[in-house]
Amino acid sequence: MSLKRQLFLASVLMLLIPWAGLKFVLELDNALRAQALQQLEEKGARLAELAGDFMLGAPVVTSGDALYADSTTQFPKVDGFTTTWPGFRDHEEQLPWQSRPGQENLRWLATSNNRYLYLLVQKRNQGLRPFNPSQPEQPHDRVELVLVPPPGQLESGQPKQWLIRTTAPGTHVPALIDGNPAQTDRQIEVAWEDLGSRWQLELRMPLPAPGSRLGFQTGQPGESTDTEGTSLAPPPLLVQRNTALERALARQLSNGQQATLLEPAGWITAHSQTENTVPATDFDDLSASQILEQITLNVLRSLVRLYQPKPKPLATTHHQLHTGGLPEHHLVQQEGTVWLATEHTFFGGRTLFLKQSMNQLLSVSGSALGSVLARSLLIILALTLALLGYASWLSWRIARLQQLVSASVDDDGRILESLPPARSRDELGQLQQHFGHMVSRLQSYNHYLESFSRKLSHELKTPVAVVRSSLENLAHSHSEQERQQYLERASSAAERLRRILNSMSEAARLEQSFDQADKEHFDLAEVVSQACAAYQQVDPHHQHHCDVPDTPCPLLGSPEMLVQMLDKLVDNARDFTPENGLISVHLEQDPEHYIIVVFNQGSSLPVNPGVDIFGAFVSKREGKAEGHLGQGLLIVRLIAEFHSGRIDAQNQYLNGIDGVAFRVIIPRLPNEPRTAP
Repeated sequence: MSLKRQLFLASVLMLLIPWAGLKFVLELDNALRAQALQQLEEKGARLAELAGDFMLGAPVVTSGDALYADSTTQFPKVDGFTTTWPGFRDHEEQLPWQSRPGQENLRWLATSNNRYLYLLVQKRNQGLRPFNPSQPEQPHDRVELVLVPPPGQLESGQPKQWLIRTTAPGTHVPALIDGNPAQTDRQIEVAWEDLGSRWQLELRMPLPAPGSRLGFQTGQPGESTDTEGTSLAPPPLLVQRNTALERALARQLSNGQQATLLEPAGWITAHSQTENTVPATDFDDLSASQILEQITLNVLRSLVRLYQPKPKPLATTHHQLHTGGLPEHHLVQQEGTVWLATEHTFFGGRTLFLKQSMNQLLSVSGSALGSVLARSLLIILALTLALLGYASWLSWRIARLQQLVSASVDDDGRILESLPPARSRDELGQLQQHFGHMVSRLQSYNHYLESFSRKLSHELKTPVAVVRSSLENLAHSHSEQERQQYLERASSAAERLRRILNSMSEAARLEQSFDQADKEHFDLAEVVSQACAAYQQVDPHHQHHCDVPDTPCPLLGSPEMLVQMLDKLVDNARDFTPENGLISVHLEQDPEHYIIVVFNQGSSLPVNPGVDIFGAFVSKREGKAEGHLGQGLLIVRLIAEFHSGRIDAQNQYLNGIDGVAFRVIIPRLPNEPRTAP
């Protein structure tokens, strides 16, 4: 799997954070709903008790046939038109008209304030037919109005009746008491207008007492009036909004709550509400991050609603509300808004319907934690994009490094060019740097391999030629002395060939011997001292100096290999040390290591930084030693690494003498006693 896909999977796993946050928000929403429902039940019980005190003695409306009067604080102008009617906006069809099923041609509106009752009656599909006093029996439109006061307030035990008819459209239409043209009720103001395809009557009368019955009927003399309007016998109950109760309920409600008082027939006699205090923010005032946060919050709220129980829709009109019983989760939907609702029944079968806007609860659960989740989701999305971008950048750098490495080597394994230096200092930059060093070493190694055949041919050419010429001369020699001379010459050349071949395979045999070598405890100072004593005897042409500590230097390793290592270092020193020059072997110790220093007087190290003098087939003798293929220092490095050590070389100025010092650093045993160097 590629690095980009791995980082993508890691980014996807980070989405578990908002998922867990959503689960927590859903649990919080359930807890808030349960707590809000309990508080709503307690408040509903108190409000029901309050409403019972206000409605004590008021008649209970159990019939659906009633004349409903809405409440208003305005004083509509009695002109026969709807333009001044409460709630009128652009079209009269938006008003909450009342009518009977099947009799939509006759419809009416009723509203009241603290002083008057206003009634608006409209007869559609028929123009106004005025009353002609000279021909009273001629058909004309008339409205009969009857008011029955509540029990205990009847005057002479009879209801009040009025007859309304007009000789022409306009205002100041008289209301005839009991139909008597000589008795006009001046407390009732009437206006009647002819609108062409319909007529419209508007009247104002003193506000009837609560519990009164009010009815009207329209028609013409001699026609049956029971089929239109509201029946006069008995007139329907006048249902009015209790404004005092509405004000009392409004003082008890919290933000986002509504309380509705319902009669048994569903008529709304009181309705109070408080506005939702969730502030509205102007879109132009939001920053880009705030816009994204609002979008995320809206999505979160939609998810919360998605996991909530399905609310029950309520059948409601402007005048009536039928709940039909609340579901177990107490969630209802009305006019597109979801509410948490409770019902409380009190005296007479009346119901107090209390509901709390779910937007208010979602404002708490969604805004409190939703804002955190929204920001965390945005951060996760940003991190995901950043990780994908970083993965793409890493993939590009790795691909580029791969191309550079591939371009530096041809199909035959030859190094074509070196890698450019890395610009960055991170791990990939270090990897490119190591690849560059590796390519440089391989280039040097390939260069030596390419010249190896030439060097080997040069080294083998002379002894082979000596052997061939000696054998040819041996065939033509006549004396025993000549034959012996040629045989010795051929034997010497064969010995040179043997040394060359042994040098080529010595390093390989040494590496193989590491697997079978057994380490033992020995005194390194004694081994170095004995080896130095032998060097002076076999090499009288140089000055040998040896300096070892007087105290034992215990070490776990192979003394034979260490002697071989010293032999190679001293042999290398002889090749580069002039006659009577100094070769010094020094053993010192610090708290953690033994340090063997072999110093030789003479030439300095090569200045080419790409040459590793401890590598294979590296030799700088340039013809000084025949048959030498540059394996000595390689063997020294292998033996040092076998003892967990390392080797380095540097030019050194020692006691007024220029030369080269080779250092072999070998760790001491962990349990060795620490002595001062």
